[in-house]
Amino acid sequence: MSNRPQRKWGITAGEFLEGWWSVLNGRAPLLSIEITRECPLSCPGCYAYGDIHLGIGAPTLREVSDFRGQALVNRVLELVRKHRPLHISLVGGEPMVRRKELDQILPGLKDMGIHTLLVTSAVIPIPKQWRTIPRLRVAVSVDGLPEHHDPRRKPATYDRIHRTLRDCTVNIHWTITRAMLSRAGYFEEYLHFWSHRDEVNRIWASFYSPQLGEHAPEILSSEDRRSAERQLLALRRWYPKFLFNAGIANAFVEPPPSPEHCLFSKMSINYTADLKTSIEPCVLGGTPDCSQCGCAASVGLHWIRSVRLAGPLQVGHVVAASMGIGESLNRLRNRSEVPSRSKPQPQPRSI
Repeated sequence: MSNRPQRKWGITAGEFLEGWWSVLNGRAPLLSIEITRECPLSCPGCYAYGDIHLGIGAPTLREVSDFRGQALVNRVLELVRKHRPLHISLVGGEPMVRRKELDQILPGLKDMGIHTLLVTSAVIPIPKQWRTIPRLRVAVSVDGLPEHHDPRRKPATYDRIHRTLRDCTVNIHWTITRAMLSRAGYFEEYLHFWSHRDEVNRIWASFYSPQLGEHAPEILSSEDRRSAERQLLALRRWYPKFLFNAGIANAFVEPPPSPEHCLFSKMSINYTADLKTSIEPCVLGGTPDCSQCGCAASVGLHWIRSVRLAGPLQVGHVVAASMGIGESLNRLRNRSEVPSRSKPQPQPRSI
């Protein structure tokens, strides 16, 4: 067994420039779709099923209408053609509930040259034939060791996941909660276990990300975040499959303070299962507490925006200028294809 990644998934320089051209033309390069409202799990703290995920007073994910069969296939591909993203995330609910539809959707996305991320609990087997689809990544959510994961995510238990992952190649997504910091060596035990599985290509981590006013036991304190950051950074050198570096570590400790400062929020368009309602201000929806954000995508892009290109010029400066040009072009065309990413943060409310 190897603890090194076997497959390199990434965006080429040409594809990156294509994405930049999309931004200059007023299009968001990232698209996220909750393709179903259904899920056999009932995970505590799941943001997708939160009461205000789609807005205060709006229906919840379980209450919106969704699609299945050829109608779902056609509508998803139409939405992708409309926005022409560089990358799409298919989430839920549990996307694998729509496995038959995905058998058509995924090849359609491949034919459009789009990078695709499918996020699943692995409660349903992953078809072996998907391994040959270019630019497709499957991410399996494994939230801690069995002592924490199994009670939270049953029936997608460790035993079920082990059976599902046979003959597959996946990434592992790990959401870190406060309870996981109570035992010394916990992080290394997790990384050692998953890094030495041949089915696992990459591992990335998020911190539990609360809503404003939320007081859940999963929330990390400021000291917890600093402790986790130090531990993960020290472990990175021993576990090459783990995607982590000093820049990401700093972004976890000091995440973007609001949606208008969040590159991920600004560059992604997100739809719920009715395929018409947008999720704002980011994939978490509701009123996220940005000061405690631990979303891997958000902190990763927050780090990238601070990377220096030349002298004082940073990636964030180039992106901001490009987005300004794109927004100006949209106004000239009298278009509003990209939802607002600059809405003010709502006031805290009790949950």
